Amino acid sequence: MNNRDEYLVALRPEIPNARVDENMSSEEQFQNRTLRPIAKLQHDLLIAVFHNYIRKHKNVFFGLTSDKRVDYIENAVNRDQKFRNALKGIIMGQFTVNEYDEYIKNSSALNKRMMNLVRERLINSIQLFERPPVKL
Repeated sequence: MNNRDEYLVALRPEIPNARVDENMSSEEQFQNRTLRPIAKLQHDLLIAVFHNYIRKHKNVFFGLTSDKRVDYIENAVNRDQKFRNALKGIIMGQFTVNEYDEYIKNSSALNKRMMNLVRERLINSIQLFERPPVKL
């Protein structure tokens, strides 16, 4: 393993309930071994990126009810291809070379898992997306 890969893996937080065993599908193993720790590591960046997304889309998010805010997040992650690609890059940029090789074998299923994790993280952090105070 090269230094980059060692550093990337060392940075990742432990997630005790993200178990991996031989009875799981390879996608679920990859999700728990790689995607979950990376999503947790990148959490603050994902929040900042979504704040920027809200701002770039004219702060419409702030005028929505809480149910509509959840829908807004889901639509942003699932339907806005440019935003979705940026989110994938934030996660994939933390892959080791071996993880990337594993990812490309079944990228479609892993992309779905990746976006589900990101969407759930954003929804579970919805309280962080309040209107910023007006600076006078």
